[in-house]
Amino acid sequence: MTQPTTPTIVLVHGAFADAASYARVIPELLAHGYNVVAPAVPNRSLIGDAAYTASVIRQISGPVILVGHSYGGAVITVAGVEDNVKALVYLAGYALEQGESLGELQGRFPDSDLASALVYTPFPIEGSTEGGTDVTVDVAKFPAIFAADVEPELAAVLAVSQRPLAAQAFADAAPAAAWKTKPSWGLVAAADHTINPDVERFGYQRAGMTTTEVDSSHLVMLAHPKKVVELICEAAQSVAH
Repeated sequence: MTQPTTPTIVLVHGAFADAASYARVIPELLAHGYNVVAPAVPNRSLIGDAAYTASVIRQISGPVILVGHSYGGAVITVAGVEDNVKALVYLAGYALEQGESLGELQGRFPDSDLASALVYTPFPIEGSTEGGTDVTVDVAKFPAIFAADVEPELAAVLAVSQRPLAAQAFADAAPAAAWKTKPSWGLVAAADHTINPDVERFGYQRAGMTTTEVDSSHLVMLAHPKKVVELICEAAQSVAH
């Protein structure tokens, strides 16, 4: 059976968000003729989330362009070692080194506005006497920190429909760094108040990525979807031959 040659674009969302954060990018990619998969990432631990994402990738026949936003960048750093992943695209994301955690990378730089707006909530873990901790963003502060250049009505919806990130995700060390062996592109959200843009720049530069900067809030896919689509298409076309 002949494998498809048109890459499938797999869109990995970040923390405090879900696949709907790609709602303005997906129609454009479909119109360009790409197959698109936007899985719901559990947001429970980096190791577990990467394993889940890798299982989705393995079920796709043909080449994959793997896109990660924010925390999703850390997820694709690990899951991107799957054989059919041909390129990585980071959107305002964490490009971890092998053996590095989110907390370690972020700790090298001054805190963004996000740090003082986080809310910690205990949650039960089935089969365990010890619970976990969910991390979310203060609903009142979410629009300014996360989505400053997104319509206020939409930002308000996003604020109350956050997908929490378990605190464990900050501590897990990345067991692999796919950017070492896969061509990679990075977008810096230069007006980001969620991740210090210098964290994005550092990770991309360390990985030797093709990098572009957009004057955008953290949710660049909703604020500047055409710029995001251009970058994903550039990655897809570069590995299509």
